[in-house]
Amino acid sequence: MRWVFRIIAIVLFAVVVAVAGLFFLPGERIAKIAADQVKAYTGRELVFDGGVSVTLWPVLGVKTGAVTFGNADWAGSKPMLSAQSLAIGISAPDLLRGDIRVNRIVADTSKLRLSTREDGQGNWQFEPQFDPTSGEQSKSTNTAIDTTNVPLTLERLTLTDASLIYTAAGAEPILVENVDFSLVWPDASGPADIVLIARPAGDLVTIAANIGGFGAFLDGKISPISARVTAPGSEIDFLGRASLSKDASGHVVLNSSNTAKMLQAFGLGLFDIPPGFGRVAKIDGEVTYTNDGRVSARDMTLKLDNNQLTGAVDLTLAGTPQITARFSAGPLEFLRLNGVQESGGKPRSSATAGSGWSKDAIDASGLGAVNGTINLAAQSIKTDLVLLGPTQAVLQIDRSRAVLELTKVSAYGGTLTGQLVANNRDGLSIGGQLQAVNIGMKAALGDLAGFERLDGQADTQIKFLGVGASVDAIMRSLSGQGLLKMDRGVISGFDLDKLLRSGESTGGTTVFDSLTATYTVADGSLLNEDLLLLLPKVQAEGTGRIGLGEQDIDYLFKPTLLRANDNRGLSIPVRLRGSWADVKIRPDLGAVVGSNVKNLEQDAGDAVQKKLEKELLRLRDKN
Repeated sequence: MRWVFRIIAIVLFAVVVAVAGLFFLPGERIAKIAADQVKAYTGRELVFDGGVSVTLWPVLGVKTGAVTFGNADWAGSKPMLSAQSLAIGISAPDLLRGDIRVNRIVADTSKLRLSTREDGQGNWQFEPQFDPTSGEQSKSTNTAIDTTNVPLTLERLTLTDASLIYTAAGAEPILVENVDFSLVWPDASGPADIVLIARPAGDLVTIAANIGGFGAFLDGKISPISARVTAPGSEIDFLGRASLSKDASGHVVLNSSNTAKMLQAFGLGLFDIPPGFGRVAKIDGEVTYTNDGRVSARDMTLKLDNNQLTGAVDLTLAGTPQITARFSAGPLEFLRLNGVQESGGKPRSSATAGSGWSKDAIDASGLGAVNGTINLAAQSIKTDLVLLGPTQAVLQIDRSRAVLELTKVSAYGGTLTGQLVANNRDGLSIGGQLQAVNIGMKAALGDLAGFERLDGQADTQIKFLGVGASVDAIMRSLSGQGLLKMDRGVISGFDLDKLLRSGESTGGTTVFDSLTATYTVADGSLLNEDLLLLLPKVQAEGTGRIGLGEQDIDYLFKPTLLRANDNRGLSIPVRLRGSWADVKIRPDLGAVVGSNVKNLEQDAGDAVQKKLEKELLRLRDKN
């Protein structure tokens, strides 16, 4: 910005020198003298296309048609500065006293091209044809002219429909266009008011700022600044200090009633912000920014929808942003993450039994937007799938791979530890390794799988991995292994004791003393072969498949009434088959025969043996 104003100062000084000494010359003659002066000071061509008109008193006015100011030889053929028209107003009384007070500068459809070459030189560094302090021919070929001593006061500067193109050596050009800019600076030693209106994505974004000691600010000194950024759906206020070297510190308050619309207005694209992550947001904190792209925020308060957090953040913006943050929060809610709702506006879990998993594509591109570590301590976390109590967790993100370390989580009456991993480096995969102690199974399975027939406290371990672009694809691809151990519990939907005594397989509940099982998971199916269920008078074994992807089950229970059949046991196997929403529970007759055939054979043999013994005794007695 300092160089922009120095360019303006050079052009103004040359024009004023020419006009002040030659009030009564034709405009074309004034234009040529001004162009010669500019070339002498900068080594660049200043071209007026359309002539120059002049007014004299009380405002010395210069109005031109199209104007172009040449570029450095190495920066390309297009001009460094161009405008469709230029109007300059200078106070004639102040000019007679030796001061240059510019009442106004108005440039229409101006375009400024700034660039650097590999050695760091910018095209705003000029090569004058003579030393302006001595009038002698300059011997240097790389001398940047100093205009800081030009006696200039600029009261008002207006640029309409302006464009800025900046090209660093070896980098793609950065274009900011369709910009309106105004500067009001009545006192050279006082503050300035600046208004910048831009349209990065079509909607208006307005920056209004007051900079104290604007002259010192242009010289690179730190100055007090108050500013407000207004965009559709949001306002950002800043009160603090800053310099042109990009150092700034102060208090920042962001109020957003539509964060997605605000980000779109800034040209960052259209984001579908999940509920709970700041569709409506207020952020308040003390922020420091340094010219190497580092941001630190302290005493932060974040209100994101109904969630409120406090904490501190350190952020490095160079390259992929790097974040280090620590937050604490009360209850957190992240509902309707898949945008699925029941009638009446209530959230519906994508795991509702039998409904099938969501096939909506998961946008995991956000995993590559930032790297870093975030520590979180929350009173509770509620999502569509789970309800967690007090939670301590650490999230680490590195090159599109996020690892959530669950240091200590209270869940369903128990404690959960382990880690969850989301990896989007080469397609999305979800995995984890969890250990749970004393977890309430009815609530946990109801939330996670829509299955509520098993009730009791359990210890469990699980290791899993799923790959896919939707919840449905991930669930159908699941692989892993685990174990389950329960003490006293209840299975609803059938009564094993009644089933064994009367053969009825519907209704009732089964109260058991213990349950143990190990399992493997492949292609979305959980496979178990060693379920052992113990009741006071019944022992049940189980084997079969639970379709985590298909949301179905095909499982065989083989309960045995231990004291029946002369204490040899009586088994009536039961098959559970169907979708989670409509599980059919029926005796398995084929398994009944298979499980009891040995007992039947034994009974038959015993009967034959008794018959033979009786017949032998009868024959002996007869003889």
